[in-house]
Amino acid sequence: MTTTPNQRFTALDVFRGMTICLMIIVNTPGSEETTFAPLKHASWHGFTPTDLVFPSFMFAVGNAMSFVMSKWGNMRSSQVLTKIFKRTLIIFLLGYLMYWFPFVTKDDAGHVILSPISHTRIFGVLQRIALGYCAASLMVYFFKPRTVIVLSVLILLLYWPVMVMFGDSADPLGLHGNAVLRLDTWLIGENHLYRGEGFPFDPEGLLSTFPSIVNVVAGYFVGRYIQKKGNTFEGLAKLFMMGFLLFIIAYWWNFGFPINKKIWTSTFVLHTVGLDCMILACIIYFVDFLGKKTGVYFFQVFGKNPLFIYLLSEITVILLWIIPVGDLSLFQWIYQNIFAHAGAYIGSFLFAVCYMLFCWSIGYILDKKKIYVRV
Repeated sequence: MTTTPNQRFTALDVFRGMTICLMIIVNTPGSEETTFAPLKHASWHGFTPTDLVFPSFMFAVGNAMSFVMSKWGNMRSSQVLTKIFKRTLIIFLLGYLMYWFPFVTKDDAGHVILSPISHTRIFGVLQRIALGYCAASLMVYFFKPRTVIVLSVLILLLYWPVMVMFGDSADPLGLHGNAVLRLDTWLIGENHLYRGEGFPFDPEGLLSTFPSIVNVVAGYFVGRYIQKKGNTFEGLAKLFMMGFLLFIIAYWWNFGFPINKKIWTSTFVLHTVGLDCMILACIIYFVDFLGKKTGVYFFQVFGKNPLFIYLLSEITVILLWIIPVGDLSLFQWIYQNIFAHAGAYIGSFLFAVCYMLFCWSIGYILDKKKIYVRV
């Protein structure tokens, strides 16, 4: 933890803050059954606005990396590697402990026992961020930029035949026969997988983490680029056009290798990186070129403490679900007695927005006290 922020790039804070803000809203509806379609992930192939949230977070991790690389140049390799691996381990463990939380459960006799580690999810959102950060950091530290770009392209190109060759021959890109599921089941077993699809399958599986590394790498190069040329109209136009080009490539490649967030296809990477580049270019134009301040500070609050606020949002929801109020959980009681009166869909959305504002208020207090949590 530190009480003084490093020199910041306002547009990147806003971009990161928008990502966290939307992430909390889509993660905490009052009712999953009555959530507006744009606030849900695509059921399989396809894309919704919600599908942009997680890859944008990965992209923002790369943006942040671009600011620390200059410091690494003055450090010994052993020091740099220690920092990379330490941060990777901490973020991975935070993700694992979040899924294990609250660490205890009740057995059939009603006794409180330790939640079995044998049934705890291993991979997840923070775990993917940790692994993506680690791989991307090592790549940009040890290799020249051209080599990093070539490796990133190879990852995306090779991921396609790997998915086709090692998936079920009848439907290699299907939900039940994809190579991501096959590898995770063989490596860690069904008991450690996410069950949100109705059966054991992890959308943050190990194999699909490889293409996600490219989201981090892309964020790193874009971060470097805007530090050098982001203050000119020409530089901004090139950033937007590059994003649009990636978007078009993803669209055409989608006909052979569908855009799919849950197996993080190569087309999904290009699609999301393209959108992130265009969105970031618009934010820079709005904030730095036009000098607009509307909404800037609101998102900066999220952007200055992204990891802490994300963890806070997830752990608090878990607590709301386990605190009983009669026959309901506190989460259900609040929704049904306050927000559901606004209507099923509107009420569910208002619950998510109010919860997001609660998390923002904590971030606001931290910012006013100049407290910025780092790992």
